[in-house]
Amino acid sequence: MGTNKFFYEGLIPLHSNLSKGFMMDKRNHGFTLIEMLIVVAIIGILAVVAIPYYTGHIIRSRLTEVENSMNVLKSAITAYHHDTEFFPNCPNLTVIQSSLGVGLQSITRISSVTIVNGAITSIVDHVDPMVDGKTLTLTPTDSGDGSLVWTWGWSADFPLNLRPRP
Repeated sequence: MGTNKFFYEGLIPLHSNLSKGFMMDKRNHGFTLIEMLIVVAIIGILAVVAIPYYTGHIIRSRLTEVENSMNVLKSAITAYHHDTEFFPNCPNLTVIQSSLGVGLQSITRISSVTIVNGAITSIVDHVDPMVDGKTLTLTPTDSGDGSLVWTWGWSADFPLNLRPRP
């Protein structure tokens, strides 16, 4: 009994692919040229859309590093003001470190920082050509109840979509 009883009972016709042992037709190997071109076109369209979006996120994350550094200085100035009731004046990083105890030498995204009457002014560097050399400021205002209210400022040519959120 060399024949398979399964095929004779009418469950699977003898002419189906199962009866041939699942062999592929020799003409159906690989993809056609049209299919490959469509895949390449779809990948190209995705790349055109994704690369600028990704670049914007890189710039924004680098600017967040600058904002976080300025927030560290903001905390130090707030503590200084609560202790002395005056705002510090620090013309450079060395004076900032000695008077406020804050070291920002490891920050490579800021080329210079000054503090004048508590206002922090930083020049952005090594982020992207559209923001390098531009200025960010963080200015305190005494609210009258002993707390400080901080407001962001920027140079006039700072891109709108990259400005810090209040």
